[in-house]
Amino acid sequence: MNPEWSIYMIRTGKGTLYTGITTDVARRLAEHQGGGNKGARSLRGKGPLRLVFQTEVGDRSRASRLEWHIKQWPKARKEALVRGDISLPDGI
Repeated sequence: MNPEWSIYMIRTGKGTLYTGITTDVARRLAEHQGGGNKGARSLRGKGPLRLVFQTEVGDRSRASRLEWHIKQWPKARKEALVRGDISLPDGI
């Protein structure tokens, strides 16, 4: 059985939102917080890091497409997703 992929968003200490995908959100957050080679380079030294959004989205292909789309959004739309005011787009 293939693992379920999730999309997640992390808020940095300065309020920036980072979007990523994984099959294990807790492990990935710990890797980012650890600051080692496994964490995203763009998050190093930007702590404290806080998980503000996560949801399962299906397979890796859909997760990657959603990640790309969300990264194109303006910050206001990302914040609306975090607050639950909007949901992820269907058909992606």
